[in-house]
Amino acid sequence: MSNKHSITFIGLGVMGYPMAGHLCKNGHTVTAYNRTSSRATEWASEYQSSHHTDLIKACQSAKYVITCIGNDNDLRSVYLDPNGLLKNCPEKTIFIDHTTASANIAREINEAARLNGQCFLDAPVSGGEQGAINGQLTIMCGGEEATFNACKGILNCYGRFYQLMGPSGSGQLTKMVNQIAIAGLIEGLSESIHFAQLAGLDPQRVIDVISKGAAQSWQMENRHKTMISGDYNHGFAVDLMRKDLAICLNEARQIGASLPITAIVDQLYGEVQSLGGGRWDTSSLLARLESKAK
Repeated sequence: MSNKHSITFIGLGVMGYPMAGHLCKNGHTVTAYNRTSSRATEWASEYQSSHHTDLIKACQSAKYVITCIGNDNDLRSVYLDPNGLLKNCPEKTIFIDHTTASANIAREINEAARLNGQCFLDAPVSGGEQGAINGQLTIMCGGEEATFNACKGILNCYGRFYQLMGPSGSGQLTKMVNQIAIAGLIEGLSESIHFAQLAGLDPQRVIDVISKGAAQSWQMENRHKTMISGDYNHGFAVDLMRKDLAICLNEARQIGASLPITAIVDQLYGEVQSLGGGRWDTSSLLARLESKAK
């Protein structure tokens, strides 16, 4: 039995564009759909593949339908509307959603898909744009084990690590844990570089030393140089991080979790937005500190 599949990929943003490309490179037959059709045309030309301007027609012959779109409202519209995917795709279609969204919407879509004889996997990713380009994403999955197993060959095309975390919604909950951990870490790194600069130390030499010890992190290794140089026009945008942190804080209220540092960092990102940094990388928390010191 062939391990190559007919796949429709919906959402060709900074993450989805290269992810869909990796599927083509691995021999799958991919049809792309994007709300802005010129983006789909560009993608299809680059990967010698096909695209469709009609969402439902793009999906009707696909065994797998993958989405990587904006937020809960987008997912509700694309999946649950009468003219959406679930009502118009065949039985046994397998849906994989890479959007970062709430656990509640994942469970809602999963239940509706189950009633239609379809399968759904919530599978948010971590690794950013560079991880998508390199095919080195970490993928956190929620759903049935049989669905996860059926999707492994696809996830392997752009994931360096992927794991089933539990039932539907568990992938989204794990992504929340990821964002909670990152939020405090980036603020700590920003404060440490800020302190080193004002203390008269060479921040690069400081990082050279402390990155060899317990303070080391992915953020330190991959972001310290651009932070020191004040370059934030890259990476994961502050606007998107605030969207994610709002999801985390809302879930925390539902389950009774206390997230004081996450709440503070969310407010600090609001200050970065007020500086005009909504599209800056999340490491721009340092820019906020520098603006306060002036």
